[in-house]
Amino acid sequence: MSLFAKKSLDQMLAHAADGEKGLKRTLGAGNLIALGIGAIIGAGLFVRTAAAAGQAAGPAVTLSFIVAAIGCAFAGLCYAEFASMIPIAGSAYAYSYVTMGELVAWIIGWALIMEYALGAATVSIAWSEYLNKLLGGAVPYEWSHSPFESYTDSAGILHTGIMNAPALIILLALTLLLIKGTQESALVNAVIVFIKVAIVLIFIVLGWQFINDANHSPYMIPADTPPVLDNAGKVIADYSGWNKHGWGGVLGGAAIVFFAFIGFDAVSTAAQEAKNPKRDMPIGILGSLVVCTILYILFGHVLTGIAPWQDFVNPEKGREASVAYAISNFMPGYEWLAQAVTVAILAGFSSVILVMLMGQSRIFYTMSNDGLIPKAFGELHPKYKTPYKSNWILFVFVGAFAAFVPGHVAGDLTSFGTLFAFVLVSIGVWILRVKAPNMERPFKTPLVPVVCTLGALICLAMIAGLDLQTLKVAFAWMGLGLIVYFTYSRYHSKLRSPGEILPKASDFN
Repeated sequence: MSLFAKKSLDQMLAHAADGEKGLKRTLGAGNLIALGIGAIIGAGLFVRTAAAAGQAAGPAVTLSFIVAAIGCAFAGLCYAEFASMIPIAGSAYAYSYVTMGELVAWIIGWALIMEYALGAATVSIAWSEYLNKLLGGAVPYEWSHSPFESYTDSAGILHTGIMNAPALIILLALTLLLIKGTQESALVNAVIVFIKVAIVLIFIVLGWQFINDANHSPYMIPADTPPVLDNAGKVIADYSGWNKHGWGGVLGGAAIVFFAFIGFDAVSTAAQEAKNPKRDMPIGILGSLVVCTILYILFGHVLTGIAPWQDFVNPEKGREASVAYAISNFMPGYEWLAQAVTVAILAGFSSVILVMLMGQSRIFYTMSNDGLIPKAFGELHPKYKTPYKSNWILFVFVGAFAAFVPGHVAGDLTSFGTLFAFVLVSIGVWILRVKAPNMERPFKTPLVPVVCTLGALICLAMIAGLDLQTLKVAFAWMGLGLIVYFTYSRYHSKLRSPGEILPKASDFN
């Protein structure tokens, strides 16, 4: 059987029908926008904004947000078409199985591990940073950082991380919740969304009066900007690369802040519960993107206006917990806001980690049902009916990254995985339009193939804007995925074993 053997759309829709027996179409456009905002606003905004400004874009991080948002908008339109056609768990993995075949589905499923699993690791690292800020640095540097991170303090003492213990603890706590099956109620989710948006708005409104125009000049990092050194003279930021200054830096910054938009694709997984997918899905996906983009641009403008972008490179200044740093040092009289912001951000981060861990377990469950990964990933707890083995395996994998890998590395790898998925989803819409032009499409992506092509090209450009070391690790990960496929998955695929019956989506409660 060909490596590009496809699942039939009828089979996919049959699974969707089974999965909908216990679900009601109760979500309107407003609910979907709230869901998108809740999934999007998290570590990406509060941490990656400062990282992008300090590493590549400077104050022009606002332009980086616009570039990233345009790429997301094109990809979002493609997601909306697929979500209205195939409203099942699996998202991009399931879409590619129908349009491009098993090998591509495997590749995108493997890439999604970088989105959800490494995304959870990145947010847990950010959670650790903000917790330590709230506790006044009570957790020693050695026990709140990766062994690959170090810095020399003002006294000349070198500090090297051992492991990020707080990040590991929050992952363990949320993994236990997922295994037990504890779900956030709609009310709690709405409260968290309200808190997140309120934090951003309060910071923008109050911080606007403290903007120093000098911090926005020059707006882009100049090509002749000297490297930033720590107290021991070690280079911690170099701006000589093409994607570290000027317009190249804007693109490099877009690749970094792209992490801030991760989550809008989660809206597509709610298609089966939307009242009117044809109308509500594009509104939910694109509406949440528009709201968040506006907030992000204003947020980035205020943050880089209050504090010099150079401060976001120094670990002793604003590289970690940048929002609290800016408030505490440049907004006199509002120190109370820094504490309140930190507590609220911790709550928001917790919900994002939970959603990402849950999303990854769903991807694993679907891939396991297809036979592409071991059955253990799809086994349900006898009492709680949750994929508990998958959750424990995820904890070990995500925990290892969170405890021993620097946050910026995990975050950039997350961006790669998501961007790669967006490229394939964009291409997939075009392929299905050519091969099945008469297929029913409740929502149709406009201007195909223009939108598909632009979505794929912009996301590819942001992949190219990633750090070279990140790209090397990402391609090594994808290479490992191909080895796993050709040594295991190809021979266990249920699509290649007609006698086996694929589990129904309704088996997963």
